[in-house]
Amino acid sequence: MSHTETTFRALVLAENGGHHVEYSKRGKVWLDLIAEQGGFAIDYIHNTDPIDESFLSRYQLIIQLDYAPYAWTDAAAAAFVSYIEQGKGGWIGFHHASLLGEFDGYPMWQWFSDFLGGIRYDNYIAGLVQGVVNVEDAGHPVMKDVPASFAVTKEEWYTYERSPRPSVQVLASVDEATYQPDSPIKMGDHPVVWTNPNVAARNVYIFMGHSPDLFDNEAYTTLFRNAIFWAAGG
Repeated sequence: MSHTETTFRALVLAENGGHHVEYSKRGKVWLDLIAEQGGFAIDYIHNTDPIDESFLSRYQLIIQLDYAPYAWTDAAAAAFVSYIEQGKGGWIGFHHASLLGEFDGYPMWQWFSDFLGGIRYDNYIAGLVQGVVNVEDAGHPVMKDVPASFAVTKEEWYTYERSPRPSVQVLASVDEATYQPDSPIKMGDHPVVWTNPNVAARNVYIFMGHSPDLFDNEAYTTLFRNAIFWAAGG
């Protein structure tokens, strides 16, 4: 394959400030390497201003890299809904993409909550703790070569007002009994990787996405890489 040929084009919507900027910076370095190795192209944006249906038509994959589901322009929100519901491409969301509720004066985006399994953000572990993630659906392509259990050393695990499990296909969950140090902030059944089979677009949400150290975790990078090629239709 020549450098001018690409198998697909991905759009990365990434935060460029706040608590997650170091994760996003490290993620860009890693993504650029994976794109070069995998023969696909990536464009990066840091707000939703450019997004409309015409803009999204260039892309076979959207990666929402720690970008919250609020403060989107009306045109961007409408184009995104159409993209997902009509299966115009794939989607991978990370971490902040499930920050659903009323934030910064913006209302809840109900469609996005339904897309992620009817969840609403409740709380989070601000102090960062280690937790063990257990794969539940080892046969899913996103979990190929991912260990049955793996540790995530530093994460601000979110809790939601309800588990998304009744509405989605759960691929992995965190065992809250493994938190080190322990935290009282728990939700019981706690999925952290899932896909919604009720929309046309291939999609996967991966909660872990706070620390740049995640890109040193082979289980995590395997999961991320698998998600890219599966969601893009490969």
